[in-house]
Amino acid sequence: MFFGEFFWHLLWAFYFIAYVYVVILIITDLFRDTKLNGWWKAVWIIFLVFLPFLTALVYLIARGKGLAERAAAARGVVPESDDYRPAASASPSEDIAQAKALLDAGTITQGEFEALKSKALGHQYFGA
Repeated sequence: MFFGEFFWHLLWAFYFIAYVYVVILIITDLFRDTKLNGWWKAVWIIFLVFLPFLTALVYLIARGKGLAERAAAARGVVPESDDYRPAASASPSEDIAQAKALLDAGTITQGEFEALKSKALGHQYFGA
């Protein structure tokens, strides 16, 4: 009997925490969205207060794709396209010059510079 009650309390606690997480996610997304009018933001918040579960479900269905895009933009992640290919270097000398500038600025160490130089020259760098 005790195990059954504990299990149900644990399950309800999980659902409640998941719901609170979704509500915080929705409110964060509402304030992050610059294209949505302030009145519409207020309407979403009011509905979240009075019809919380239904509003959260409708919001995730209606605005879920935009939610993911705004979250990625806030993290600084550029969406990948299907035709993405890394840019080829113009020349090994330009790559080495860029690596030398990074070394002089203190951004990279001497070992990292040597690795980049070997890569630009087409050699495998194993360190010595």
